[in-house]
Amino acid sequence: MAAVEEERPTAATDDRPGKAMTIGAVCKQLGQEFPDISISKIRYLEDQKLLEPRRTPGGYRLYAQADVARLRTILRMQRDEFLPLRVIRQELASGRIDGAEPGVPQPSEDSAGDPSRARRRPSVSVTGGGALYSLDDVVEDTRADPRLIAELEEYGVVRGENRAGTKYYDETEREIVRAVTELARYGVGGRNLRAFRTSADREAALLQQILAPALRSRNVERRKEAVEALENLAAVTTHLKHLLLIRDLRKIVG
Repeated sequence: MAAVEEERPTAATDDRPGKAMTIGAVCKQLGQEFPDISISKIRYLEDQKLLEPRRTPGGYRLYAQADVARLRTILRMQRDEFLPLRVIRQELASGRIDGAEPGVPQPSEDSAGDPSRARRRPSVSVTGGGALYSLDDVVEDTRADPRLIAELEEYGVVRGENRAGTKYYDETEREIVRAVTELARYGVGGRNLRAFRTSADREAALLQQILAPALRSRNVERRKEAVEALENLAAVTTHLKHLLLIRDLRKIVG
């Protein structure tokens, strides 16, 4: 379908400013700023109700410039701030849309005149998992197969909590299920994700070792600073893993 959509643009669907664009043209326009963008990724964001392009009578997606700006904002929040989809939804609902052209960094209020600091602003929270959701809630929200969730439990990828005979999952666990549901479309199952689980355990142990004395401190302020440092380190290591993955994938396709 992706190739068909790209092969049938009309005069109103090229990638010139102000024109409606096909999904393929959107990929082309944003590809320089986001090298890992793909048609399937855009469709996934659409499935998650983050994008709502209009459709032609024939079913082809057409993205207005406002849709492209919204997509650019989503991709920047994922890449630069490591925000989960639930937080991105909240940011979009509050009216946030990045208006800058691709490649122009946006300083934040706490960047102190240094845009690079804003790009490394930690957005990883380790102090709580938020609201709790029942298994039925998670299935309904993520469209996951309950058997997949059971498999993820078996391999320790997600960890539900039993309360009064009912299994509950926090927001982080729910987002893990959502991500794995997308991977499952390509045949990836729980057993394939053990490497991710092992890697996460090792990284958590390393960060704990680095900050252990401060995290155990009886001084409230010192512990607070240690938690902030932990969140910052988590954001930096997440970005590092992303860069290493992109580098290795380029070797595969190159």
